[in-house]
Amino acid sequence: MRAVAALDENGTRPAPAQVDPLGDPFLRTRFALPTRPATFLRRERLTAHLDEALLTPLTMVNGAAGAGKTLLVADWAAGLGQPVTWLTTDAAGQGPGMFWAYLLRALDASGVPVPREIPRPADASGVDHELPARLAAELSGRDRPAILVLDEYDRVTAPEIAEQLEFVLHHAGPGLRLVLVTRTEPLLPLHRYRAAGDLTEIRDAELAFSPEEASALLDTHGLHLSAAGVRALVDRTRGWAAGLRLCALAAREAPDPETYLKEFEAGQSTVADYLLAEVLKRRTAETQDLLLRVSVLERFCPELANALTERADAEPILAGLHRENAFVESLGHSWYRLHPLFGEILRAHLRVRSPGLEPELHRRAACWLRRSGSLPETLAHGAAAGDWEFTAGALVDDLAIGQLFTGLRSEDLTELFSRMGPEATGPATDLVRAARDLAHHDLDRGLAHLRHAQEGLAAEGAAQEGPAGNGPDLGPARLSCALLEALAARLAGSPANAETAAVAAEELRQAVPAHLLERHPELSALLLTHLGSTLLWAGRFEEARAALSTAADSCGAASAGLPREESLAHLALMDYLDGWLGRAESKALAATTGTERLGPRRSSGSDLGRLVLAAVAVDRDELDRAQALLDETADAGRGPRDPVTAAGRSLAAAGLLLARGRAGAALTAASAAIPAAVVSPWAAGHAALVAAAVHLAEGRAERAAEALRRVPDGQTACAVQAARVRLAAGHPGEAIGILDRLHLEGRTGPALTVRATLVRAQAAEEAGDTVTARGLVARALVEARRERLRRPFLDAGPWIGRPLGEAPLQALAEGWLQAGPTRGGDPSRLPSLPPALVVEELSGRELDVLRRLAEMMSTQEIAADLYVSVNTVKTHLKSVYRKLAVNRRNEAVRRARELGLL
Repeated sequence: MRAVAALDENGTRPAPAQVDPLGDPFLRTRFALPTRPATFLRRERLTAHLDEALLTPLTMVNGAAGAGKTLLVADWAAGLGQPVTWLTTDAAGQGPGMFWAYLLRALDASGVPVPREIPRPADASGVDHELPARLAAELSGRDRPAILVLDEYDRVTAPEIAEQLEFVLHHAGPGLRLVLVTRTEPLLPLHRYRAAGDLTEIRDAELAFSPEEASALLDTHGLHLSAAGVRALVDRTRGWAAGLRLCALAAREAPDPETYLKEFEAGQSTVADYLLAEVLKRRTAETQDLLLRVSVLERFCPELANALTERADAEPILAGLHRENAFVESLGHSWYRLHPLFGEILRAHLRVRSPGLEPELHRRAACWLRRSGSLPETLAHGAAAGDWEFTAGALVDDLAIGQLFTGLRSEDLTELFSRMGPEATGPATDLVRAARDLAHHDLDRGLAHLRHAQEGLAAEGAAQEGPAGNGPDLGPARLSCALLEALAARLAGSPANAETAAVAAEELRQAVPAHLLERHPELSALLLTHLGSTLLWAGRFEEARAALSTAADSCGAASAGLPREESLAHLALMDYLDGWLGRAESKALAATTGTERLGPRRSSGSDLGRLVLAAVAVDRDELDRAQALLDETADAGRGPRDPVTAAGRSLAAAGLLLARGRAGAALTAASAAIPAAVVSPWAAGHAALVAAAVHLAEGRAERAAEALRRVPDGQTACAVQAARVRLAAGHPGEAIGILDRLHLEGRTGPALTVRATLVRAQAAEEAGDTVTARGLVARALVEARRERLRRPFLDAGPWIGRPLGEAPLQALAEGWLQAGPTRGGDPSRLPSLPPALVVEELSGRELDVLRRLAEMMSTQEIAADLYVSVNTVKTHLKSVYRKLAVNRRNEAVRRARELGLL
């Protein structure tokens, strides 16, 4: 029934044009442009985009509550310099008649006269079908288009209104430019306008403030924050306009605005009041409950939300919330997340409304996620629920215990389980504690926890063999035990235990689902690395090289990155001990640069790689570089490490101290005790080498020989030193006999063969056979030059000055061993060379490729210029990068220029 029109002050009815269909006066505020506050910030990029509204029939500004839509469009309209019809459509809910009555009145009020022939609606619930047609005809005849802004268009929910409005828009043609300001997708055929290029759109993402705009907005409030503070606030609010303004207003009252904006509790702020009123409390009870419960999740899908609500209505609710810009963001494939600030506020509200519910929600989420196979989120929610038995069990059952040691998430997992208290019990929690302790090289505590875990697993296995044996699969847990046994054996220097663990692991792999093994390649890589390290310690180089090479060649998965780099570092150490400096340097560089790419956590492989590089630098007489590399690993020497790394530090440090003439300190460094189950022959050999060198330098040849006699057989470096000692003791025949029995060719590298050759040369020199001596020194120079191996010549003694002072050998030594002609028969040393090292000399074809690389030619252009295939060029490039110890084209060119190759 139509309402009775109100009487005016004189007791008569107002003219029909002045009242709405319900008989009430039109509210002028619905026609007025909203007032912009003094702190309003005009954003030119959005204003420029809105200017396109003059070119397209339809414009939609679609964003969440408080996104700044209305003020943006109002500011644009005010600056146009031409009439704009503004209508806030909050009356649309009273029916089509009310909507059209207000729209016609708005047109009249803005200077777009509507002829009296067009009927004004007299009934709020409906309109004459002629109205849209006559209005469209009137607008289509205009010389200048009418610009109509409908604010709060999300209140238009009647399909009838939308159909009538679209009819007018379509038939008005160029006579109407319609701008819709809305929180939701309007009931209009947007796809047709979009396809025809007739739609201008501004959405939430574009409405968000950038850090620069946020900084300018804060300036208008008198707040001047650092760039980092502004970025943090923008990240937290996602550039949401209302959030930024409310935060700025609150921060103005704080003594330290920047600290306030960084630390304020979202749930106790004006932002919370706004969002709870504008978004949460407008929803049904079911929707409110869903939003509060999913606030504990970083992301969620309808099925996960249903698991938390214990209902089945999440899918339509979430889709509707996203469609309405209700701070529910779509991640694609039916996954969503909450706006971060909204999520904070909802969590705070949840704790007030339902105390104690949050841990249960985390527990439900963890269970659902575990079934769906999302391990990281499972662990996060299990930890948040405080259910450590469940959380540790999920990690172990997924065969992911290796991720505590390696991979991009190792730091996160370590931090997560650091919150696990002693009250959590069970095999899985003991395994995690064992892994955590062994990762910190605490062998005793790690083994104690490992034994508890094994006892618990044995009890569970016995229970499963009973009549009700239906328990969980223990294969992953037992394989995890084998991994930790191998690590413990490595830390203890026990090859027997490491081999036992490796055999057990190989048997247990057969009982573990294949998909778990494929998902976690790091487990096999870690096992091989631990085994290889222990075998290396025992001096079983061939077996160690086989295990470590397999680990180094493992798949390129990030989770296997650290064991791969550790294996490379161990292989580098073996190359160094065998005398191959270039090979050792190449592998050590790969180990150190690889671990740096994988994250901030320093591995023992990274430290060992640097120690190998330091030892190589000592042999090249680059003592400052060696010291810098040792300093980088200083922290590694403060706690217990695996024996190989400890011996590597001893080797590099003692060599450097000896090169600097600090004999006593070198002896101390070389003889430092390294706890281990077995004696390492090469570590013992190195200690003897240092002792012999010190005794020999001080003229005590017999004591030097005694130190070397205690070394196990098979130490080539010690045999070469023993030959030198016998020569110093006046027994050249014995010295040559020792060298003849070594058979160095092909098996050992220049760092050993050059020293052996110099011993032969000295024996010939002392026997008066200068021709043989000069030939041997020349051979040593040629061999050492490729590696820039200086140390053997510097340690050779005064006799070396005579051959190096002669012209034929000067040419071989000049530029790397000597700066130029010598004076007084003493070899002159160059200062340390720059760290741009060539691992091997470049071939002629590699130089051809390098020169074209310097000319900025592409791979295809180089191939065409050299008449070879692209794959051949790529092969040459890989070789060039390896030999120059670089990873990129520009680095290769720069290093080649430093070395004078270009």
